[in-house]
Amino acid sequence: MYQQRPGRLWRLRWWLRRSLPALGPAFVAAIAYVDPGNVATNVAAGGRFGYLLVWVVVVANVMAMLIQYLSAKAGLATGLSLPALCREHLPRRVVGGLWLQAELVAIATDVAEVVGGALALRLLFGLPLLTGGLITAGVAFALLLLKNRGHRPFEIAVTGMLGVILVGFAYDLVLGRPDVGALVGGSVPRFDGAASVVLASAMLGATVMPHAIYLHSGLTAERAVGASEPRRRFLLRGQRVDVVVAMTLAGLVNLAMLVVAASMLRGHGDTIEAAHAALGEVAGRPAAVLFAVALLASGFAASSVGTLSGQLVMEGFLRRRLPLVLRRLVSLAPALVVLAVGVDPTKALVASQGVLSLGIPFALVPLVLFTRRRDLMGALVNRRLTTVVGGACAALVIALNLALVGSLV
Repeated sequence: MYQQRPGRLWRLRWWLRRSLPALGPAFVAAIAYVDPGNVATNVAAGGRFGYLLVWVVVVANVMAMLIQYLSAKAGLATGLSLPALCREHLPRRVVGGLWLQAELVAIATDVAEVVGGALALRLLFGLPLLTGGLITAGVAFALLLLKNRGHRPFEIAVTGMLGVILVGFAYDLVLGRPDVGALVGGSVPRFDGAASVVLASAMLGATVMPHAIYLHSGLTAERAVGASEPRRRFLLRGQRVDVVVAMTLAGLVNLAMLVVAASMLRGHGDTIEAAHAALGEVAGRPAAVLFAVALLASGFAASSVGTLSGQLVMEGFLRRRLPLVLRRLVSLAPALVVLAVGVDPTKALVASQGVLSLGIPFALVPLVLFTRRRDLMGALVNRRLTTVVGGACAALVIALNLALVGSLV
């Protein structure tokens, strides 16, 4: 008897039912790619250099897809986070050094997130920066408490924040009517003096954030506990979709940030405050409000993700776990000091992203080395081409960091 083959819609529903449980980690990691540091660096790049550094956004996002995929794969294959892999397979002195730099990266990350949230609250409600920083820290802590109910509620909340950020910048982008020719021209790699090198490095640090590399491996490792080899393969297929979708959305948001600044804000200044004021003048009050709301959602979500990453870093490298409240206070203190002494918020954000760029190789090099080892990865080991491309990404980051250091000396 003739049996009708399942239709495309049925097959899509079947795939979604099986795949949805595997999705989520990349969307949490993607928040790190659209945090307040990204807003500051992209606004500064667009406001100061127009479309010149569009290529940095594109290159950084392509790199992010590969790097986050490798991080997800490492967690699934080994059941360990990247910091834990370092602890198990690297000399103790090396592990100690990696932990110290990772903690510095975590501090720089939290400075960006808390300062960004505080700045958004000042733009929206006129609150003092220090008060806004405390509110941002409190909301981020509340988001982290969702993790006690399992990974799914936290991932849904963070993904919702990502949606708010996307809508806010998409609205401003539509109003900006970008110059398509200049946008295409900006995809050609080039610099314009030392200032553009510094900004490019900060943009790279804001996009390929070290703590996101550490965190993604830990989030997927949770799903790999007790999983069979076929299950790990299935989860990896889901992670490919997860990474591509999440990183594509994050890349589009970053591109929108820069293009809005290049098309509407050039000549009005290159700070977040100047961008907010100029949007109100050029595009109207709703555009300015949505810009600030997107920045606020970015600060709230990214601060919680940054704290979670800092906790994973300490637990992985040292096998020690601080209570969540204490971890929040440790990472919060430097950010509150920055706000209390009156440092310019946008300058603090851009500077923090430069620090993050310097930390990328310390996460990326071990990641590439571990994922190429069959004794660790088993059937999920890298193909040779994947390892070569990953090594090229690490070399590019190191070269850009050397150029950054050289431009500052």
